[in-house]
Amino acid sequence: MEEKAIEVKNLTKKFKKVTAVKNASFDVEYGELFAFLGPNGAGKSTTIRILTTLAVPTSGDVHVAGYNVIKDGEKVRKKIGLVADKMILYDRLTAYENVEFFAKLYGMEPTEIKKRSDELFEILEISEWRNEYVSKFSTGMKQKINIIRALIPQPDILFLDEPTLGLDPHTTVSLRNFIKHLNKDMGKTIVLTTHDLHEVEMLADTIAIINKGEIVTKDSKNNVKEYFHENPRVEVEFENTQEAKLLTIEPLEIQGTRLTYQVNNLNEFLKEIDNKNIKLKHIKTIEPSLEDIFVKITSN
Repeated sequence: MEEKAIEVKNLTKKFKKVTAVKNASFDVEYGELFAFLGPNGAGKSTTIRILTTLAVPTSGDVHVAGYNVIKDGEKVRKKIGLVADKMILYDRLTAYENVEFFAKLYGMEPTEIKKRSDELFEILEISEWRNEYVSKFSTGMKQKINIIRALIPQPDILFLDEPTLGLDPHTTVSLRNFIKHLNKDMGKTIVLTTHDLHEVEMLADTIAIINKGEIVTKDSKNNVKEYFHENPRVEVEFENTQEAKLLTIEPLEIQGTRLTYQVNNLNEFLKEIDNKNIKLKHIKTIEPSLEDIFVKITSN
C-alpha cells in the first residue's frame, strides 16, 4: 500500500469537558494541494496543531510523512514547514538574518543557507530587501519572509494557515501564484487552511470540511461541488420585466432587470417561458460556489 503524506484515523482531541475533534479520519496524497476548511471553533486549528506536533491527540492514529506524530515528533518536524497565522519573525534582524537564524535551527550549513535563500528571495522578488530590517516591512513583505523561513529546509509537506490574510491585492496574487508554483512545479504537498473560499476555488485539488469536530466531507473539489449541487439556479433578464409575473415561481433575487430563480426542472422552466411567449434578453445557469456549499454544510 502506497504511503500517504498524511494519514489520520479516528482522531479525537478533548479539552476537559469539550471534545474539539471527534473521531476524525482523512488522508492526504503526496503532491496534493489539500484545503482543510471549517468555521471558527469547528476543530480545524486543533487538528492542524496535532498534524504539526504542536498538540497531542487524546486518541487516534496520526502519521505525517510516514511518521507517528507522537512517537516520532522530531522526524515529523524535519519533514514539514509551517506558515502560521501569527508570523514568527524578529524585527531587529534583517530579512536574511531571520532566515539564517531559523535555518541554523535545522542544522543547515552556511553555504547551503545562502544558496537556498538566494533562490527563494529571487523567486519571491524581494532580493533587494534581504539586508533590510524586518521592522520596516509591510505585512505582505513579512509574510514572504515567513514563507521563505518555512521553505528553507526544503520540507516535503507545507502547512499554510491563512497565507494571504490581510494582504493587498497585488501581494495576494503574487503569493497565490507562488503557492501554485510550489505545488504544480516543485511537487510540494500543501495543506491550506483559509476562510477565503475563492482562494480554495483557485488552488485546491481536494477539500475536507470539518464542522463541530467532525469531518463532514472529504473529496476532490469538483466532486464536492457536484455532490452538494442543489436544484439549478437561473439568472434571467426579460425584455419586459413585468412579464416575470406570468411565471408560476417567484424569483429568489432581483437585481435591477435581472432576476434569479431556483428551479426544480430547468427544461420545464424554459418550456413555460416559451409557452407564454415571454421574451428574454439574457439567460444563464449559475453554478454553485464553494461558498454556497460551505454555508449549506456547516449550517446543518
